[in-house]
Amino acid sequence: MSWKTPITELFGIQYPFICSGMTYVSNAQLAAAVSEAGGLGLIQIGHLTPDQARAEIRLARSLTTKPFGVGLALLMPGSRENAEVALEEQVPVINYSLGKGDWLCQRAKHYGGKTIATVITAKHAQAAERDGADALIVTGHEAAAHGGEVTTLVLLPAIRAVTQLPLIAAGGFAQGSGLVVTLALGGDAVAMGTRWAMTTESPLHAKTQAMVLDKAVEETLYTRNFDGMPCRIMKTPTGIEVSRKPLTLWRAVWQSLLLMRQQGTSLKQVWSSWREHGFANTLKLSYFGAAVERIRLAILEGDQVRGVQLIGQSQGLINDIPSCAELMQRLVQEANAGQQRVQGATS
Repeated sequence: MSWKTPITELFGIQYPFICSGMTYVSNAQLAAAVSEAGGLGLIQIGHLTPDQARAEIRLARSLTTKPFGVGLALLMPGSRENAEVALEEQVPVINYSLGKGDWLCQRAKHYGGKTIATVITAKHAQAAERDGADALIVTGHEAAAHGGEVTTLVLLPAIRAVTQLPLIAAGGFAQGSGLVVTLALGGDAVAMGTRWAMTTESPLHAKTQAMVLDKAVEETLYTRNFDGMPCRIMKTPTGIEVSRKPLTLWRAVWQSLLLMRQQGTSLKQVWSSWREHGFANTLKLSYFGAAVERIRLAILEGDQVRGVQLIGQSQGLINDIPSCAELMQRLVQEANAGQQRVQGATS
């Protein structure tokens, strides 16, 4: 069965399956493997220096001739510099979140690039459409990290009611049958993070992958205390500990400064972020910066004692670690089977 949707047409891809941008997980190798398999892979560049971002983009280009993209949070200091790198490199697709992206949408259109805004409310969706985004990732409560307060199956039709843009549903998906549900609710594609993180091309540490295989759908925590924003993490002893009480302001600021020093972020960039996003959002960034090292430890070193793993509820639906090509073919088969079940029920 051919799965042609407004998203496959917009991005020039074969299948309406997207690999979400995940900090420390969505690198050039994983994004290129997803794109080679017929989907759209996104490289997360928000935590990288501009030089690192450029190197990842060029590496992806050496690994695939198919469309790929990058993802970044506009709230991060240095995000504009990384966005400039993506624009200079004429990346086919740019996915942005946590900020006003009108300038980014306009600049990308000049070379034929496409933009996706990540949204968690209908209000955000309408603002992104006004700013010129070409599509939206609608991220529900089930998703890893910063999903919304509303579940995907409710949020998707709510946003479809207020916009004509193509919609990519994210949060709670690990099987191809989710595409059938998404299409029925007005969406046009499915984005997955946790499922693609559990592939052979993913840099997710083997110890952490083994933990994911052992976890059930209910073994996650949704807390504001980890990084200052509502965030879904894996339920581990460390996860429980960090969710009990928030970081102190001074510790958050100190940890953020250490991270910015490590990444070469200048005080000018911090000041620019403060002026653009305001004190409240910059404060949120401080808390997020304090959490980044824990995220890195869990993902790249498999250290779940000092580290904290961002994870979606779909972890409990995953029981193997295939290649991206194998997973894509399975997703398509599952989508076909789901469509046939629906047709059988209505015949």
